[in-house]
Amino acid sequence: MSKVINDINEGIKDLKDGMTLVVGGFGLCGIPEHSIKAIKDKGTKDLTVVSNNCGVDDFGLGLLLHDKQVKKMISSYVGENKTFESQYLSGELEVELTPQGTLAEKLRAGGAGIPGFYTKTGVGTPIAEGKETKVFNDEEYLLEESIVGDYALVKAWKADKLGNLIYRKTARNFNPLCATAGKITIAEVEEIVEVGELDPDQIHTPGIYVQHVYLGDNFEKRIERTVLKGEK
Repeated sequence: MSKVINDINEGIKDLKDGMTLVVGGFGLCGIPEHSIKAIKDKGTKDLTVVSNNCGVDDFGLGLLLHDKQVKKMISSYVGENKTFESQYLSGELEVELTPQGTLAEKLRAGGAGIPGFYTKTGVGTPIAEGKETKVFNDEEYLLEESIVGDYALVKAWKADKLGNLIYRKTARNFNPLCATAGKITIAEVEEIVEVGELDPDQIHTPGIYVQHVYLGDNFEKRIERTVLKGEK
């Protein structure tokens, strides 16, 4: 059965206030910009958003921050967003900073049905406050819980009509992990092909994890920060 939708709003029709979103992308590369814009227009609020970063002030997840639709942000890197900084310092936004590898494993474990895992990352730091620790082979490890979102929003390069996905280059950072960690996964893509056209050995996310596929257009593909040769 085809999972292709012609209107991105069809994919988020059951999104409600207070839900959790896991959102793919790395910086501004491979972000599901059409899905984010649709949520902005829908006006859903009090969202918990799990993403490596939070876009910039006028693009990506920064659009949801601007309209104060995000209640809590679980991220690894948040350094490019002035709106984020302002809302955090004023107490409007709850922030859970998470080491990047730990965040990736939280999503991977959530998609694999694993409720938690132990890691050395964060032991002896503020990250460990209030968390259970355990000793393995004379080394202390920290228990981290996995993450599963009500919705996963991802961006892929190519899909077939059954939702099998292929990503390109940097867009493979976090998108495959997020795609498996959502109860409902929406993939916006640059190209849709017929079933059987994708080489099975090249598929990064099997279609069983994907509920909706949307063919986007006019992707902006912004550069987060331009650095010219010779600049520091």
